[in-house]
Amino acid sequence: MTGETGTARRPQPRTAAEPARLPRQRDSSAVAQLRLLVAVGTDKHPFDRLVDWLARWHAQATESIGLTLQHGHTNAPPLSGAVPFLGHDALQQAMADADLVVCHGGPATILEARRHGHLPIVVPRDPTRGEHVDDHQLLFARRLGAAGLVALCETREALHDALAAGLADPSRYAVAADPEAHEARRAAVARVGQIVDDLVARSTPRPPRRRSWRLRRGTEEIR
Repeated sequence: MTGETGTARRPQPRTAAEPARLPRQRDSSAVAQLRLLVAVGTDKHPFDRLVDWLARWHAQATESIGLTLQHGHTNAPPLSGAVPFLGHDALQQAMADADLVVCHGGPATILEARRHGHLPIVVPRDPTRGEHVDDHQLLFARRLGAAGLVALCETREALHDALAAGLADPSRYAVAADPEAHEARRAAVARVGQIVDDLVARSTPRPPRRRSWRLRRGTEEIR
């Protein structure tokens, strides 16, 4: 004790009863929420199937869920947190904050999700349903699913099961994050482009279509 006015007190050591501060600790005064990001990408084709599957699951969920749903050119569902598009920085922040990521089969989106430490739950677009121009997302997602690099969901039941498992234990869909590996990610995107071309070429007798590459603030995207 100093007992003198104006004399600075030394910081007292933390007692054993005081909890240690953990990174990304949620506010104890708020209801804990699973933070779920769903991203359908920027392709001009609507992806009603994924948005409908998600809306049905959300309507039945009893737990509190913090949802961000980027629905693109799909009609907006009546869900809080639904937005048509997210800018590059906003999407990166949403991925960094999320506990679970559900996305279409776009290679760049999948790579970004893994870069942020997520095993993405992937529903690839199906061209036979008018969701894309070809089947490269199906072929690519199935290849990654077989390798254990994504959680592939091609049915509503599979998606709902994956979301239920993630809600119970989000760590099941976590991988080691490497947020500084920008150059490695750029090289991986280039390799992905070749993989997709090879897969499409083998799956159809017609010449493979050229992919549309978009340069967006340093991020290449295969649509």
